[in-house]
Amino acid sequence: MKKWFSTLCLAFLAVFASQAYAAKAVNFQFTDSKGKTIRLSDYKGKWVLVNFWAPWCPRCKMEFNELNDLDARKDFVVIGVAMDYGIDEGSVHTTVQRFNLRYPQIIGGNRRDPNPPSLQVGPVDFYPTSYLYSPSGEIVMFIPGIISKQKIVAFTEQYRSTGATEFAQNDFVPVSSTKAGVRPASMTSKKPAKAKSQDKKKATTSY
Repeated sequence: MKKWFSTLCLAFLAVFASQAYAAKAVNFQFTDSKGKTIRLSDYKGKWVLVNFWAPWCPRCKMEFNELNDLDARKDFVVIGVAMDYGIDEGSVHTTVQRFNLRYPQIIGGNRRDPNPPSLQVGPVDFYPTSYLYSPSGEIVMFIPGIISKQKIVAFTEQYRSTGATEFAQNDFVPVSSTKAGVRPASMTSKKPAKAKSQDKKKATTSY
């Protein structure tokens, strides 16, 4: 029964994935903590992982080493977006220094702000949450919870060898576009950290 159900799920995701790759993502534009402007179009030809995190989130800190490792690859760029730190922006800088985060960081404010960075990427209801862009600038993966460097690299290699219509890594969820508001149910077994009590309600912004 379990085998039959898994096969059905993978078949569904393969069809969904083929549609997901068709839509171009928004060419986001951020300003990092050093004042540099960052655009998705600046990284054409590379994989781009946008990682939303919060300084009070313990699970976010568990993935920092792997995010550093991914960013060190020639074909990869990681962009961190720190969120929901309240008025204590210093906690973001302290965390960045403590964990020696070597990739660009966006000081993103709070999810309830009028224009949070997530508006340019996709829904963020908990931390960590990541979005993976292909080298051609398409959002190809929505990753709820802690990322796995091994599985992300395996997916990118499969993408190159088999093309966008194949989908084998069921630990990630394909999405079509941020504007379409597509957010399929997570297939990951890892439980993401929930937002603090003042942010219990999900963001109501329409994507």
